[in-house]
Amino acid sequence: METDYYSIDAILSENQKLQCTFKIDIPDLGYLDGGAERDIKALSKLQLPFWLVPMLLHSDYADCTIPPPFSQRVRNALNAEPRSVKLSGLVGSGGLWYGFGRMIMRQLDDYQAKEISDVLSKTFKERLVDVMDQAHHFGSLGSSAAGVVGGSGNAGEDFREGLDATERELFALAQESAKQTKQWYESSDKMRR
Repeated sequence: METDYYSIDAILSENQKLQCTFKIDIPDLGYLDGGAERDIKALSKLQLPFWLVPMLLHSDYADCTIPPPFSQRVRNALNAEPRSVKLSGLVGSGGLWYGFGRMIMRQLDDYQAKEISDVLSKTFKERLVDVMDQAHHFGSLGSSAAGVVGGSGNAGEDFREGLDATERELFALAQESAKQTKQWYESSDKMRR
């Protein structure tokens, strides 16, 4: 994922909200809270969109907590077994967990950023094997994959539901590659007969 101004993935990743605690009073910005107050008071806690947070942090107006998708509980689950965690449900629709993690890392101190980076890398590496394996499996089945799991829809789609958007994109590419490889093999096999 790029952090380019025009990147749709970057825009969607920045759409997440973070809890911020203000250090000082901020006049005339009470509307950010959605309340009737005119000012934001020191020690007020607000949920703010990510794109607004870097300016507040760098100006030293507020502190932010690590968001729930990267909480210690989630990191412990990912360190124990990354393949069992449903990443798509951690960051809402679109499921750009890796992209949001990269953006969060840039706002943290070095120790916390390294910890998040390690979790992102380990999770991606360990889940990639299953993503590719399942994509090749369902890609080689072709249209006969529908109804494989208890007759309840496409089994490949059931697997993809728990994937992050980046993983879903890789899954689709690998699945298409497996289909094309199977078609090529079958067509070349017919030519040899």
